[in-house]
Amino acid sequence: MTPKLRLTALAAALASAAILSLPAPASAADEHKQEQGAATTHKLTLNQGKKWATVEPLRNGMTEIRRLLAAQDEAIHKGKLKPADYTALGAKVEGEVGGIVANCKLEPAADANLHLILEGVIEGADAMQGKAKGKTPRQGAGKVVAALNEYGRYFDHPGWKRC
Repeated sequence: MTPKLRLTALAAALASAAILSLPAPASAADEHKQEQGAATTHKLTLNQGKKWATVEPLRNGMTEIRRLLAAQDEAIHKGKLKPADYTALGAKVEGEVGGIVANCKLEPAADANLHLILEGVIEGADAMQGKAKGKTPRQGAGKVVAALNEYGRYFDHPGWKRC
């Protein structure tokens, strides 16, 4: 399953659970589907020239992903991180993305931008775990770093530092 499809499936599952747990009109499900479709054709943008606002679950999850990568930075750059370590790192990153998707509530435009960034994180995590054909685990780590740096360009996260 592609990272975009997995992210969409995860978001849809979470939305379905939320819809089932609360009485909501049928149009709420339709609106969510439209938001998901919009995210697939959306390009990263700023919020009228400013960074998008963030919420604590998003900041916590992104901070943890950055911390996980930073802890292995030297081993990655020197080519000394073992395949099992990449697999474990990718799984941890993927777990953090799941937490972000489950707990982060943003306005639709900000959410669409975040989904694009999280797609890059998931693609990288997949490559680190050996799930992406044609991509090495090291390339996967680079993809996650690039996505984290994009997050810092587009989202207002006090104290955020580039990787």
